[in-house]
Amino acid sequence: MEASEKYALVTGASSGIGWHISEELAKRGYSIVAVSNQPDRLQDLKTALEQVYAVHIITTDIDLAQEDSPIRVFNFCKENNYTIEVLVNDAGIFFFGEVAKIDYNRVKSIMTLHTFTPALLCRLFGEQMISNGKGYILNISSITAVMPYPGISLYAPTKAFIRHFTLALRTEMKLDGINVTCLIPGATDTSLYSTGNINTSLLKKLGIMKKPETVAKAGINALFRGRAECTPGFVNKIAVFLVPLVPRFIIEVITRRSNIIRKKK
Repeated sequence: MEASEKYALVTGASSGIGWHISEELAKRGYSIVAVSNQPDRLQDLKTALEQVYAVHIITTDIDLAQEDSPIRVFNFCKENNYTIEVLVNDAGIFFFGEVAKIDYNRVKSIMTLHTFTPALLCRLFGEQMISNGKGYILNISSITAVMPYPGISLYAPTKAFIRHFTLALRTEMKLDGINVTCLIPGATDTSLYSTGNINTSLLKKLGIMKKPETVAKAGINALFRGRAECTPGFVNKIAVFLVPLVPRFIIEVITRRSNIIRKKK
């Protein structure tokens, strides 16, 4: 089979939602420029998808938490004549802990990866999409974006940035025929929840935790249907509306009584 010459770029493509988004795009005939700092897993992705779909999987090992990563990714595509029709910003870091106690470099990495890098990739590839008269951008936020939770004081606010940035960008780029969508997943069955302390089976039964392939499919469908936002799962949709209504003092009481951050000696 002759491989497709339509290209999509997916950051964080080596695992979780990013992996399955890459597969969903491959099903639609897109060759994938897969970006991650996990070269072995990127090779696994390449092998798995190229065996099934008539597409190329181009892998590039780039640490997207570095400030020069957006221009490096853009130049890589430009030098190899990969015209990106679909941009997916999925790469992310999750870390639980108090801001004042998190390593300085880790703070910088989270902030860069969740805000600077996706915004600059949208800037660079967005301009190219406008010139070509066609394009799609999918940015991955999180259900934590609806309220600043203690313990994830970097993760949640940066995901809130992604949500608001995406909606603003959507309004701007709609004038040029470019569709921009924000995916807002809740708990997803990825390595993030691999610890034995979390009852993933129960969360799945309650409809709180979704499979990454389910989230990916919902996000890609929403993107090509021109939707502004997508929150997979009925429970998660309700949470997006109800959680912001919870009074701040209740969060503070729960935090103190559950020792959610600091454990008593």
